[in-house]
Amino acid sequence: MSADNRKFDVVVIGSGPGGYTAAIRAGQLGLKVAIVEREEKLGGVCLNWGCIPTKTLLKQAEVFNLVQRADEFGIEVGKVKANWHKIIGRSRAVADGLANGVSYLMKKNKIEIVSGQGRITPSKKVEVSNENDDFTETLETSNIIIATGSKPKTIPGVEIDANTVLSSKESMVLDAQPKSLLIIGAGAIGIEFAYFYNSFGTEVTVLEALPQVLPREDAEIAGLLATSLSKQGIRIEVNAVVESVNLMDGSAEVSFVGAAGKETKKVEKVLMAVGVSGYTEGLGLEALGVAMNRGDIQVDGRLQTNVKGVYAIGDVVGPPQLAHMATAEGIAAAEFIAGKERAEIDRTFIPSCVYCQPQVASVGLTEEQAKAAGHEIKVGRFPFAASGKAQAIGDTDGLVKLVFGERYGEVMGASIIGSEATELVAEVGLAAQLEATYEEILSTVHAHPTLSESVMEAAGEAFGEAVNI
Repeated sequence: MSADNRKFDVVVIGSGPGGYTAAIRAGQLGLKVAIVEREEKLGGVCLNWGCIPTKTLLKQAEVFNLVQRADEFGIEVGKVKANWHKIIGRSRAVADGLANGVSYLMKKNKIEIVSGQGRITPSKKVEVSNENDDFTETLETSNIIIATGSKPKTIPGVEIDANTVLSSKESMVLDAQPKSLLIIGAGAIGIEFAYFYNSFGTEVTVLEALPQVLPREDAEIAGLLATSLSKQGIRIEVNAVVESVNLMDGSAEVSFVGAAGKETKKVEKVLMAVGVSGYTEGLGLEALGVAMNRGDIQVDGRLQTNVKGVYAIGDVVGPPQLAHMATAEGIAAAEFIAGKERAEIDRTFIPSCVYCQPQVASVGLTEEQAKAAGHEIKVGRFPFAASGKAQAIGDTDGLVKLVFGERYGEVMGASIIGSEATELVAEVGLAAQLEATYEEILSTVHAHPTLSESVMEAAGEAFGEAVNI
């Protein structure tokens, strides 16, 4: 063990998408940087146990479903079978490859990797200890970026045991496919796993305590998704309150109150998907005097806490707890530390994406949010059923919905359901960021045939100028 003090311009605690991006940007700006990570691999939850491996799994489910539809495209195939171990194995291989890529980026940008648990002392040094809580070394720095990510939440009285009651981490590496799965929570995580497991034949039930799936999304779009998933064979219960989860002989009995009253359902596995909370334990924040609110670290527009020189980014600062938000915050924090002139973080137009099929994506205000805020609005809709490209690729289950200010026609938000919705939303995000109007979207020539034409047509429909509907 070494107790030598070493000096850095910036120490980043956590190597997820926010942390490693902040470290790289700080290094690019000429600062001496160390990144502290307690896990064996860099990349955080997103790269190793979240965004990347889950999207790999979802693509495999999409391919499996598409092959089963081969006859629609004039292609004859035999019986389609899925190899569960290869499906899981490919997901892990993709994640591992990208984790190795992050390690390469650290070396390329001369960022020192320090293995262990980081804790900030009252004198604003970073003490690093190993898994046995043995002190190893102290890092001296004038700037600290907390980027420790989040951990899964659960409901009162129910413990995630990683065997029968699972978090998303265990759900993506099961040795065997469960015959039945009950998912508590119909947010992005719950819905994505529902689609994945249902695609390969697991009997899936989703319980959501609120009145709609994807509670933060546009109600109309959420309703269309619920209908689509139900047609695919997923049982969805909204306004469903879980009363208990009882474990018994490798299975679970879940008691809940739904539309039909009280019900008890026995399933092989339960997935807890009720959200995440920032990981702030053991960081020394209380002794340091860092301001918190309901478990979230409080920061200003420059990502700095109330303690000078201590910054926080990503899931630990609260919603929206998204990898791309953490990345943007990481870059901003590094640039503020380096003294670079730039705008403060603006969370107005942060895209939200769900990668089931059909996909769901949104940015800015929903129709309900715009009305609740007192805006006079125009709403434009264009169904994929009227899209030539959607017809050609056989994915007509979708809708682009745009919200504009009535007086000036400015873009206020978008909600999209359908094939490649998570790609299409970027156009609206850019338009909103540039304060574009419906006329500017409508007058931008979109390639034909493409799904992106649906964005243009929805803009026209809002003001009575669409030509293909």
